[in-house]
Amino acid sequence: MEEIYCQGCGVLIQTTDPQAPGYTPASSLQKENILCKRCFRLKHYNEIQDVAITDDDFLKMVSSIRKANGLVVHVVDIFDVHGSLIKSLPRIVGDNPIVLVGNKVDLLPKSANKRKLEQWLRTSAKEAGINVKEVCLISSTKGYGMKELSEVIADQREQRDVYIVGTTNVGKSTFINRLIKQSTGYGEVITTSYFPGTTLGFIEIPLDEDSSLIDTPGIVNRQQIAHYVSDEDLKLITPNKEIKPRVYQLNSGQTLYFGGLARLDFVKGKRQSFVCYFSNQLPIHRTKLENADELYTQHIGELLSPPDEKTLQVLPELKESSYRLTNGEKTDIVFPGLGWVSVNSEDITVTAHSPKEVPASIRKSLL
Repeated sequence: MEEIYCQGCGVLIQTTDPQAPGYTPASSLQKENILCKRCFRLKHYNEIQDVAITDDDFLKMVSSIRKANGLVVHVVDIFDVHGSLIKSLPRIVGDNPIVLVGNKVDLLPKSANKRKLEQWLRTSAKEAGINVKEVCLISSTKGYGMKELSEVIADQREQRDVYIVGTTNVGKSTFINRLIKQSTGYGEVITTSYFPGTTLGFIEIPLDEDSSLIDTPGIVNRQQIAHYVSDEDLKLITPNKEIKPRVYQLNSGQTLYFGGLARLDFVKGKRQSFVCYFSNQLPIHRTKLENADELYTQHIGELLSPPDEKTLQVLPELKESSYRLTNGEKTDIVFPGLGWVSVNSEDITVTAHSPKEVPASIRKSLL
């Protein structure tokens, strides 16, 4: 049989092993657009199916970029820069120039300062050892910023191939669909979904006679909370519309639970506002710090949900990080992949609890 590749994810099609990547029934080979069983289920039923591809396989495949001569477009999730910024990118892509793209900007409150956000992304990349040529903010679902990004890519690529790289679950395939539709008029040419790990091989879309736009597999970063929650919980914690800040006036000795996936204790300080930026669908529960442990033990997965039963089976235990904030500036306490809480750091002490594989952190306030 001649080599045929899935139109959705780029994996080599095979008709013998239903459990292996690239399986499709032999009868489907007569169709014009051939999808593997996994992409077919994803496209028509929005169902994800596990496949036997390791994290190392993803990394080896993407690392071949460093031998190529092209422009690298690195897509990150603005709500999970910690989990989606690929620290090993310079090793993966070699000397190829990098454009950094912050996706999902439409989900930020309208008060967000875009210039400040771009500068923060540039600084975050620099701290990770990644030198970027340009920083762009986009929404792949709404199309915001796509025209400007197309111009940056055209200016930077110099007739070379363009490699789109990112961790799983940053909206990379949706982004490429938007880019292609904008430049060619074609509709959905790549499988899109909520779920991690959609693209299994390189997919090349010609830009001109000599160069292509190349979608690459998502790199699996185990510091993304997406890998520790069920598909249903992932839908709840992933924002799908502009986030509405929720404000809590807290006294010291009070705790906020974000579902049962994370928690913030106000240990010491004057009464003040805690502004929470999370998916509008994620419940936030306030309680007394002295009752917080007991509440968690008795009500995790019930009053404190998500997690659901599936997530509870794989969710790492919560690990605490304490911070004393004294500089008087607005500070964000970040729960990667979930959201963040903004406070005025006028001599206060807080303790953040998050899954130990996905540690909390602090930063100068974004908004």
